[in-house]
Order: sequence, then C-alpha cells, then structure tokens
Amino acid sequence: MRPVDTSQAAHLATRNRLPGATTPASPSEMDPGGPCRGRSPGFRAGGPSARLPASRQPSAARSPCRWCVLTDPPELIRWSFFTRRRAGVRPERERDQTGHRLQTRIRKAKHDRSRSRIAQGRWTWSGPSRENSLADNVEKKSAGEVKSGEPTKRSSKTKSSDFEIIETGPELEKLAKELLREDVVAFDTEADSFYHYFDKVCLVQVATRKKCWLIDPLKIGGPSKLAPLAPVFSSPKVRVLFHAAEYDIYVLKRDCGFKFTNLFDTMVSAQLLGYPAIGLAALVERHFGVSLPKDEQRSDWSRRPLRDKQLSYAASDVLYLIKLAEKLEKELNKADRLGWAMDEFETLCGRRWPDRAFDELGYLRIKGARSLDPVALAILRELFLLRDERAREIDRPPFKVLGNRTLLDICREQAADLDSLGEIKGISDLILKRLGKDLVAAVKKGLRKPHGPIPKLETGTRRRMDRRTEKRLAALKDWRGPRAEALKLDPGVLCPNAALEAIAWAGPKNAKDLKGLPELKTWLVREFSDEILGVLERHDTNNAAEAAGTERAVDEKSIGKSQRSRRSGRGRSGASRAKARAKRAQSSTHPNASGEASDEASPNKTATSGKSSASAKGSPKANSASAGSASRTKSDS
Repeated sequence: MRPVDTSQAAHLATRNRLPGATTPASPSEMDPGGPCRGRSPGFRAGGPSARLPASRQPSAARSPCRWCVLTDPPELIRWSFFTRRRAGVRPERERDQTGHRLQTRIRKAKHDRSRSRIAQGRWTWSGPSRENSLADNVEKKSAGEVKSGEPTKRSSKTKSSDFEIIETGPELEKLAKELLREDVVAFDTEADSFYHYFDKVCLVQVATRKKCWLIDPLKIGGPSKLAPLAPVFSSPKVRVLFHAAEYDIYVLKRDCGFKFTNLFDTMVSAQLLGYPAIGLAALVERHFGVSLPKDEQRSDWSRRPLRDKQLSYAASDVLYLIKLAEKLEKELNKADRLGWAMDEFETLCGRRWPDRAFDELGYLRIKGARSLDPVALAILRELFLLRDERAREIDRPPFKVLGNRTLLDICREQAADLDSLGEIKGISDLILKRLGKDLVAAVKKGLRKPHGPIPKLETGTRRRMDRRTEKRLAALKDWRGPRAEALKLDPGVLCPNAALEAIAWAGPKNAKDLKGLPELKTWLVREFSDEILGVLERHDTNNAAEAAGTERAVDEKSIGKSQRSRRSGRGRSGASRAKARAKRAQSSTHPNASGEASDEASPNKTATSGKSSASAKGSPKANSASAGSASRTKSDS
C-alpha cells in the first residue's frame, strides 16, 4: 500500500477530527484501509458532517471508518451545498496548504486507497478512469485475458501517416485511375453550409481497404475541378459507399454534376435492419468497439489551413465504412432484406433536386409571423428582404446576420430610430454600426405601407380528408403498427405517413394501382401489396355492410314513422284530411251491402259526422265538402 505523506497527514490532522473526538487524528489513524473497506460512500472527516445534529451522528458501536463519518446506508445523506443551506449552515470555502479551495459539494465516492489526494482533503472517484479502463482492456485483449463477451472500447486516433492529402490536379487524376481498379471505395464530404450563404464542398474523403486520401477541392481550384472522379462514381464495377448519402449526393450532383450507379448507404441499411441508433459513431462503436471523435462536426471546413484534429476527424469518417458495409450486407442477406436496400439505393441514385431559389414569402414561415398586425407584418417583410440581401453580400447564413426572434422584436417595437433599436435584444453595437440605418429605413418603409391580405403559401401540408378517407387511413395505420413491430422496424421506415395518406386518397384496387403511386417505395409494393390491398378490401366490405345496415335502419325508422303519422293523422295536409273525413261521412250515410239501413248506428254516425265537421272548421274546402255531404244526405232521406 502506498504510504501517506507525513506533511499532508499532519495538516489533515490539525484540521480534521472524528465526531466527538477531542484530539486530532494521528497519522496512524489515517490509514485508508478502515473497517468499511471502501464499501460505502464517505465524507471528509471533520467537514460538513461535524455540523450534523446529534441525532444524525454515528454511534461508537458502529465503529465508523477512519475516513468515513457515516457508514450504514440509512445514515448516508447527500450533504451538498443546498442541504446545508436549507439547514441554515453557511457553506465555508476551506483551503488547503497550497491555497486551493476545497470542494463545497461532497459527492458520493469510493475510497482511494493508494492516492495522496485523500490526504489532501479531497474526495474523488477512486475507480479506474475511462482512459485507464480502455487501456486496461486493450492490454488484456492483447494478452488474451479479455473474454469474448466483454466489450472493448477504444478511441479512434487517426495519425497524419494514416492518410494522404491531395492538393493538385495531377495527383487527383492519378488517384482516380487507382480507384477505378478497386471493387469498393468509401466516400464522404465536408461542406460549409453552417458558415456561408452559398455552401460548397470543401473536402472529400476517400478510402479503400488499404489506404485513405483527403482531397482538398479548394486547393485544387474549386469543386468543379473534381471532374476526374466522375468515372469512379458512374462505374458499375466500383461500389461507392456513403453513410447518410442523401446530402453528399446532393452537393456532388449540384457542384460537380456527377452521376451515381453502384451505391451502398450504411445508414439506410441500418434503418432497414431496425437498429435503434443509426449514426456512424454508434454503428462503429457497436461493431468495432471504437469511439469516433465528434468534436469537429460543426467546424468551418472552408478555412485554411485545416487543423490536425479536423484532418483526423475527416479521415475517421471513412476508415471503417468498408468493413461496416460488409457486416451490414451480411445481416441484410440473413434477414432477406438486401433487395429492399438495393431498391432504396437505386431510388437515391436517380433522385433529382430542384434548384434552390430565394422565397420572397419566406417571412410568413417564421414562427409567430401570422399573429402580427398588418403594420408589423409589413415591417417583417422589409427586414426579411434586407437580411437576405446582406447575407448574400457577406456570404453568411441569414441566421448569422439577424435571428428570427430579433426580427420579430423589431416588428413589435416598431423601432424607427437608432436609440430604440439599440435597446432590442440581439442588436449589438457592431450591428448598429453596419446595419443600423438600413434597419431603420426598412422599419419606416413598413410603417408607410401596411401589409395586405396574407397570400396562401404552397406548402406540402396534408389535404383535409373526408370521413371515408380518414377511416381508410386509420385502417392502414392499424395494419402498419403491428406489422412494423413484427419486422422490428420503425413504422416510418416501413411506410411513412405520406405514403399511407396517398394510399388512402387513391383507394387502389390492384397492385398496378399501387405501383402508380410515386410516394410508395418499390420494395413496399413488391413485398406488401397483397397485405395492403387486403386491408383496403376488408375495410371497404365492412364499410359497405355498415352503410347498408345503417340505411336499412333508417328506412325502417322512416316507415314506422309514416305509419304512426297515418294513424294519428299527422304528416298530411289539411285538404287531404278534409277529403278523408268527407268520405267517411258519406260512407256512413249510405246503406250497407245487404240493402238494410242501420238505424242503430245512425246516432253514432251522426255524432261522428258532427265531430268531423267540428274538427274541420279551420278549412274552407273542408266546410264546403261537409255542406255538400249534408245536402246529399237530406235528399236521400
């Protein structure tokens, strides 16, 4: 065991005392190997625990450790700064011999039996640090002591000798010829969209199974000088690897006009395999136990010279891609989903992006813009146009010129002078010096001409569905959820919401109709068309049955209602009721079929006719009909 420094122990003995002790702790008592043997977190002796109430002090029967004041779990507390403040104890900032302030917050920690930091009065985590653990694992693995199931993590440290930098055209042409002889090549790109209005490719990383190169387009003469790589990307014999290839392909097509034929995307492969984390760092750590650096993700790749950390970070993005792609391809084959991945890659190769154009109505997409009054909205429009013009001039992203929140604050305050403009959050002295007058002019222009009716934006928002389409969409979602869970896929990977809505709107009847929907993936139609059509057919059948049952119930209800209305005389006009009463009165006065008059029934008939005439007083036609029937009765008699 490492001996304790006597001078440090003496200093500690004068300051630290055990609870209830009247004499300082001697150096022999400061042996870290106390009774607790590091099994419980402890607190610095004589520190905050000395101010604990008597009820919380450890008893002598528990035989506290020489370094721990509290031992048993029920008595362990987190004596932090906030705990002492609530207890009314003022936290003291103690200092050691060197003048450094000791920690105020005492963290739960294990004993450090061999280091002198405890003797200095500080508690730190005594377990092996992350670096030591990694180094120990690497040493054990090299010595054959690590078990096969034990994960081994290593940090990726790429040296300058691991890659070669290409900065001239002849070097690039030589490299392109060498790459055409390979069967698989890994690529990645770094752009500067976070720092420039007009983003561009600033670095291209290339790796084969044996070597790695970093191509610097800015040194060669710009992205257009990358033309020698065109045969590599378009060759069907060379498999081109990317991770999250969508943006890389977009910038390479836009800046260089490349065409892609034989593509493999490791991120799309991980999605189709149902991986929970699909980032490159997560995949490399999962399969190879290597932790990739992440501290240069938002670097300005347009600045030269590039730092060594940037170069190492860029090279590490392609060093593991080939091995990773081989592992993922085997898993796709095993899961019988390699065809799905190839369909995705083919779609990605043929994808086209429209040219980016400035949207003059983009200010309406700022959150909170539509709640502004016409005057403030007009100011926002002028400020939005001014910001974009300034961003183009200095080649900076618009959000780095002025933030959206600052624009909204200016509109609400309607700052028409430099003094009121300077009081708004986000307006610095430098902005006032460079843009102050232009901002004031934009505000005044908006004040002079308020905004008119808000135009309707062409957005990709979902259309409003009718009740039938909504039910169909709900049936499709009910199918997608359990099916994706059975396949261990994210529901959005199996069939996105946009694809489900397209199916619900179209209501296809066969596989040919499904193929005609551009929102649907090729492999989805090939593998699941029968299931989707079955869901739609069952839904339509059930819907038709429900509609028929509802219609039948409505008909029965209406028939019963009409019958009741006939019995009660309701639902007919006054003229029809009067005719019916006159007919009944006439039939009551005529003799029966045997030719004999029913004298016994005449009083009742008379009463009935009287009642009928009394009930028909409100209708002139009824009165005339009653009078005619009465005259006929008299003449007959």
